[in-house]
Amino acid sequence: MNCSIDDLSITNIRLLAIDAVENANSGHPGMPMGAAPMAYVLWTKVMNYNPKHPNWINRDRFVLSAGHGSMLLYSLLHLSKMDLSIEDLKKFRRLYSKTPGHPEYGHTTGVEATTGPLGQGLSMAVGMAMGERYMAAKFNKEELELINHYTYAICGDGDLMEGVAQEASSLAGHLKLGKLIVLYDSNNISLDGGTELSYTENVEKKYEAMGWEVFTVEDGNNLDAIEQKLKEAKKNESKPSLIIVKTTIGYGSPNKGGKSASHGSPLGKAEMELVKKNYNWNHEPFFVDSRVEKNFEDYIALNEQKEQKWQEVLKEYQVRYPNESRLLEKIHTQPIDIDNSILPIFEENTYTSTREASEKILNAFASNMSLIGGSADLSSSNRTYLANKGDFHPNNYSGQNIHFGVREFSMGSILNGLALYGGLRPYGATFLVFSDYMRPAIRLSALMNQPVTYIFTHDSIHYGEDGPTHQPIEHIPSLRLIPNLLVFRPADANESVEVYKSAFSQTNRPSAIILSRQDLPVITPPPGLDNKVKKGGYVFQPESREEIDVVLIATGSEVTLADNVRHRLEADGVSVRIVSMPCLELFNEQDQAYKDQIIPPAVHNRVILELAAPYGWDSVKGERGINIGIDSFAASAPGNDLVKEFGFTEEAISNKIQEYLKRNLKELSI
Repeated sequence: MNCSIDDLSITNIRLLAIDAVENANSGHPGMPMGAAPMAYVLWTKVMNYNPKHPNWINRDRFVLSAGHGSMLLYSLLHLSKMDLSIEDLKKFRRLYSKTPGHPEYGHTTGVEATTGPLGQGLSMAVGMAMGERYMAAKFNKEELELINHYTYAICGDGDLMEGVAQEASSLAGHLKLGKLIVLYDSNNISLDGGTELSYTENVEKKYEAMGWEVFTVEDGNNLDAIEQKLKEAKKNESKPSLIIVKTTIGYGSPNKGGKSASHGSPLGKAEMELVKKNYNWNHEPFFVDSRVEKNFEDYIALNEQKEQKWQEVLKEYQVRYPNESRLLEKIHTQPIDIDNSILPIFEENTYTSTREASEKILNAFASNMSLIGGSADLSSSNRTYLANKGDFHPNNYSGQNIHFGVREFSMGSILNGLALYGGLRPYGATFLVFSDYMRPAIRLSALMNQPVTYIFTHDSIHYGEDGPTHQPIEHIPSLRLIPNLLVFRPADANESVEVYKSAFSQTNRPSAIILSRQDLPVITPPPGLDNKVKKGGYVFQPESREEIDVVLIATGSEVTLADNVRHRLEADGVSVRIVSMPCLELFNEQDQAYKDQIIPPAVHNRVILELAAPYGWDSVKGERGINIGIDSFAASAPGNDLVKEFGFTEEAISNKIQEYLKRNLKELSI
C-alpha cells in the first residue's frame, strides 16, 4: 500500500469502525468514516493522555459528543492500548460488552462521559473545562503549574441544533474557557436528510457572537490544516475554540457517501466491498496493520514521557506544598467531610422554611473546597449562595459560586461534567417545576453514577400567587421514576441537615433535595435523627395505644399536617402511627425486618399524605392503602387559600381518613 503512515492509520480506524458496525448489523458508520482524520490528528499529535494511567489527573479530556459515532472512539481506544481488545470490538452492541451502542462512562476505560443524547456531551465538556480552571486556580502556584490541560470534544450538526449545547456554549464564551476546544464535524447531513431541511444558520458568526474563536478547515482530510488549527486554538487561552471541519459523511462509500443512508445503518456487504476497494484495503475484518500499531505505540511513548515530566513536577509540589498535596489527594477519594460539629442545629418549635435551612446547611459545608455550584438565576430565591466563597468568573476561577443564568438544562449537564472531572461535588438549584427542563441531565447523572446534588425549592401549591405554571404537581413522583436517583423531601430544618449529610455521603448516585418556600415548624429533635433519615423512613410519632388503626405516611411539609391530623383522630379514638418518609428510595433498600418495624405488615390501613400527584407509593401503601394527593393543576392565589381549596387542611384530611376507615371496616365485615 503506497501511502503515508498517517493515511494508513486513518484507513485502519475507518475500517475497524465499519467492520464492527457490519458485524453487529447495527450502528452508525458514516460519522467515523468522515471524522476519522480529525480524531486521528487529535489523538496522536495533539492530545495528552497515558493509557497506562488513564485517570492521570492532568490528562487532556476528550468527549465524543456525537456519541452515535461510538466506533470511532472505540477504534481509537483499541489502537491507543486502552484496555479494549479486538474481541471487544467484535462484541460491539452486544449484551454487557465494553462497546455499547453509545459510549457509556464506567463501562469502557477511556470513555470520559456517557454521550448520545445530542448536545449533552458538548455541555459536559464545558463542565470539565470549568473543573480544570477551578482546580488550577485552587492548586497552581506561580512557579509550579500542577493543573494545566485541555478539554476536547467532537460534535456534529445534531449537537449544535440542540438547545442545551447553545446554552452551554453561551456560558463557556462568557466564562472565557480558553482551554475548551471543540471540533465540529460539519457534514451537512442529519438522519432525515440534508441539514438544509431545518438548519441553515451561520454557525461561525453565532459562535463568534457568543465569545468563541472560530476556525474553519475546508477539507476534512487535510491533516496539516487540522493540526495547524488545533495548535492555533491552544494559543488563545481567553476564548474557547470551535474548529469547523468540513467532512463527507460515509467518506469512501461510492453509493452512500455524503448521504443520510450512511448515517444510522450498516453499509451492507456489497457496499463494504466497494468501500474497501476505494480504500485499497485487502484484509479480513478487524485487521490491524502492524505499522499502524507501531505508529500509535510511538505516540503513546511520547505521552508517557509527558506524564513522567508531570510526575516530577508533582514530586516537587509535594515537597514544597505538602498541605495542598494532601488535600488534592484527599478530595479525589473523599470530596466532602461530614463534620457534625460545624452543622447547624435548629431548635424545636421555631419556624423556618426548608430552603432557608438549606442555605445555612450549604454554607456550613462550604468549607469543603470540593463544593461548587449555583443556581439558574435563582440563588436569592433558592438560597444556594455560598457566602464569602466568591463567584466563579474569568477574573476569579477559584470562586465556588457559579452563576448559570436561566439555563436549567445546561446547568444539569455542566454539573455532570464537573462531577466527571473528579474531586468536585457540584450542586445546582432551581424551582421544582423547572426540573422538567433539566430532566435528561438528571437521568444521565443517574446513568453515569455521578453524585450530583440537585436542589429544588418551591415544592408544592404552597407556592401560591404565581399560579399553576409555577406550582409543581407531577414532579415529585416523576423524579422518583428515575432509576438510581435519591429523592429527598425533608419535613423540617433538622431533617434537612440529615438529608444533606445523606446526599453528600453518596458516591455513586445523584440526589434531588426538594424544599419548601413556606415556613415550617421545627418538629424533629436532632439526637438520633441521622440514623433514622439515612434509612429513608422512620416512626415520627408512635401510636397512642398498642393496636394501630392507621399508619399515616407523610413527606415534607405534610409531616406537620399529619401530626395535626393525628391529634384530631386520636380525640375520636383512632390510634395513629405517623411515619416520616424523607426518602422512599432509601427506605425501600432497607431489609424487610426494618421495613416491617416501621410499617407493620398486619396494619392494612395505610394513608399516604403528600402534596403531589398520588403515584409511586405501591411499595409501602399495600393493597388496602390510599393516597391523598393532588392530581390536577391548581390556581393563582395565596398558598393558604389553595390548600383549603384542594382539601389539605387538618379537618379535610381527618374527614377523608375517617371515611376511609369506615369504608374498610364495612368491606371487611361483608
